[in-house]
Amino acid sequence: MSRPAFIDTQRLRLEPARAGQTRVVAIDGRSGAGKSSLAAVLRVELGAPEVALEDLYGGWDGLERGIDLLVCEVLEPLSAGRPARVPRYNWLTAAWEAPWVLAPPEVLIVEGVGAGARRAAAYASTVIWVEEAASVRKKRALDRDGETFAQYWDMWAAQEDAMLARERTRERANLVIDSSSLTR
Repeated sequence: MSRPAFIDTQRLRLEPARAGQTRVVAIDGRSGAGKSSLAAVLRVELGAPEVALEDLYGGWDGLERGIDLLVCEVLEPLSAGRPARVPRYNWLTAAWEAPWVLAPPEVLIVEGVGAGARRAAAYASTVIWVEEAASVRKKRALDRDGETFAQYWDMWAAQEDAMLARERTRERANLVIDSSSLTR
């Protein structure tokens, strides 16, 4: 995927920092929408590290906990000018690994379902919402994660439904992207 022409990376660099000196670009959307692909492109173009919420969920029922960990372990320390200790959940062993240390960067990409939740968005300079049709999202997610995700799809989608009904992230986003319009 190449960067969509309508995303001005220079503007992303100039948005006011809201996490200390760090400009956080939050990329949110439902599972399989294309968030990771967009994050990979922006990470390279911005020369920015990335925190993937997938590493913070701690299992299939951990959506809300992942958002809480993002705020307390990553965004709050960066906001105070301290390095963050980014949690890392190993999905294969179902165990937490040693966190990685993230010194406060100029720009940080945060990608995943819940990246734009209000408690995280308070630290975000930009919130990007990525959307796609449900059938396409499910196919992408299952193609990516195999049958491992299939048995959890409905449970995960219910967590997304509850969180997004409360958070209304799409409506608060600075930019909404239909991933079907992106060049792959």
